[in-house]
Amino acid sequence: MEGRREARERALELLYEADAKTTTATAVIDGLPVDPDSYASAIAIGVDEHVAELDELLQRHVQGWTIARMAVLDRTLLRMAAYELAHEPSVPVAVVISEAVELAKQYSTEESGRFVNGVLGSVAKEVRRDG
Repeated sequence: MEGRREARERALELLYEADAKTTTATAVIDGLPVDPDSYASAIAIGVDEHVAELDELLQRHVQGWTIARMAVLDRTLLRMAAYELAHEPSVPVAVVISEAVELAKQYSTEESGRFVNGVLGSVAKEVRRDG
């Protein structure tokens, strides 16, 4: 089994592909010859199922931006982390934010890492008591 870090990275790939193909992560997963890690699937499908709720949550915490104007990668990372913060309470806030920031730095820009950190810190205060 993959580690959570790899699972998050795979979920990011699945959601990014779904966005590029204007379909759902569920459809992307269904078309794969081998099922991805269960946690990667859970994140991707969870984002699919809660995207409207996640976008509303994120919109309350981004200033001067709309979700639609964000870079696809940043938007996808924020949705994933917001999903984990809101729906995976067993995962510590610090882990969710740290992993999202690292993925932003790895796949987007240094500025994206700071942006993701700031937004998620604010989201965590709203959805988690330990945030």
